[in-house]
Amino acid sequence: MASAAAAVNARARGERGRIAAAASQPNELDHRRILRAVEGRRRYRYVTPRVLAAENGYRIVSPNCSRNIDPGGGEIEVALIRYTAASGTWRLFYRDHAARRWCMAGEAPRLAPLLAELAEDESRRFWP
Repeated sequence: MASAAAAVNARARGERGRIAAAASQPNELDHRRILRAVEGRRRYRYVTPRVLAAENGYRIVSPNCSRNIDPGGGEIEVALIRYTAASGTWRLFYRDHAARRWCMAGEAPRLAPLLAELAEDESRRFWP
């Protein structure tokens, strides 16, 4: 009961979600949330991406069915999701394959809006 009271007090101080998210990243609960979002995506629904543990978050890789990045259709990096404990925010990155670097796509105090952006992928940044 004391932990529930601490959570309510933390939210009252504007620390929404920090308690659960800061506990440990990656963790099984967030891993499953990300898996559900990836399974519900709009693009390339016929391939099976994988969600892997990464430092302070998760890395999503997928077969490159369009062969735009890997002509052989091999697995490519799609997204990186990281939790920043200092700011209490989540950050979503897409892979710039030409430059071989991660680029920030968004930042939010909650994971849900970033997962929605990943699933929609209107600009085709994640699944090129």
